[in-house]
Amino acid sequence: MKQKSLINRLGGQKFIVLLVVIALFAFFCALSPDFRKVTTFIDILSKSYYLIFMAIGVTFPLITGGVDLSIGTGLICYSLAGGYLIVQKGVPTGVGILVCLLFGILIGFINGWLIAVMDLPAFLATLCTCMITRGLGSICSKSMGICWPQNGTPGGEFRSIFKIVVNRNQYPVGIIWALIVVAIMAFVLNHTKIGRYTFAIGSNKEAAILSGINVKFYHIMSYVISGFFAALAAVAYSAVFTTVQPGTGAGFELEAIGGAIIGGVSATGGAGSIEGTLIGVFVICLLKTGLPFIGLQANWQQIITGLVLIGAVLVDIIKRKKEEAV
Repeated sequence: MKQKSLINRLGGQKFIVLLVVIALFAFFCALSPDFRKVTTFIDILSKSYYLIFMAIGVTFPLITGGVDLSIGTGLICYSLAGGYLIVQKGVPTGVGILVCLLFGILIGFINGWLIAVMDLPAFLATLCTCMITRGLGSICSKSMGICWPQNGTPGGEFRSIFKIVVNRNQYPVGIIWALIVVAIMAFVLNHTKIGRYTFAIGSNKEAAILSGINVKFYHIMSYVISGFFAALAAVAYSAVFTTVQPGTGAGFELEAIGGAIIGGVSATGGAGSIEGTLIGVFVICLLKTGLPFIGLQANWQQIITGLVLIGAVLVDIIKRKKEEAV
């Protein structure tokens, strides 16, 4: 009975994905002694922060039936813009972080306006802003790599939000903040107007309009949320990695979107959860980190991740067909 209640509480797909996480973890531990090292676990957690934040944000557009392809290059663009102001112009680190967040909100608003008001397809609109942010990042940094302030230097204290070093031991404290954000956004999605209307738009946009919902406003808000969390991911990325390079970031969005879909967000909109997205992200992180330990390099990593994503989409399709048949 306890197992049944756990399954009901987590939801079918989320429970299956949680089992996949446990199985992958056990599999890599069994095949690679190096994977079992504490430093590997710290590395997995440290490199998961930015992906968790991106995936949380993109969950909202995905639930509306859309997508946000700009979050990957956007992350790099916001980080380069904020870092350039801090390193080259001498602004306080807090101001640079604020610039990151405002830049992300602005791009999110532009995405939402193009999609909700101008009626552009989400794929096309966000693909365009993906290209724009990639170019803007290089312009903002003058095509140079940017190193945000390091620990022990003025302004470098922000890194301790995500990782602290005590007696040469690293502690990935950022996972605590990430879990707090997950809890907050799960509440927003399930218990506020923004969340309920996001589901309504994805389930049946015409019905949402007829019921009096300001669809354009809440549709835009879903992309603003995505942009904000891409910018928050930029701060996490800048804290964990030493250098931010212009022209990178392409592909980050696919990992975030893949994590959300693996975690139960419907590929056609109208269904999903933040906690499911979190579990799906750890599938992606385990694959990225674990596969090289067993001798499979980048090409195989992409193939296996793609196959896992296809499996998640097929589960969603089968589930929807069963619901329609009832």
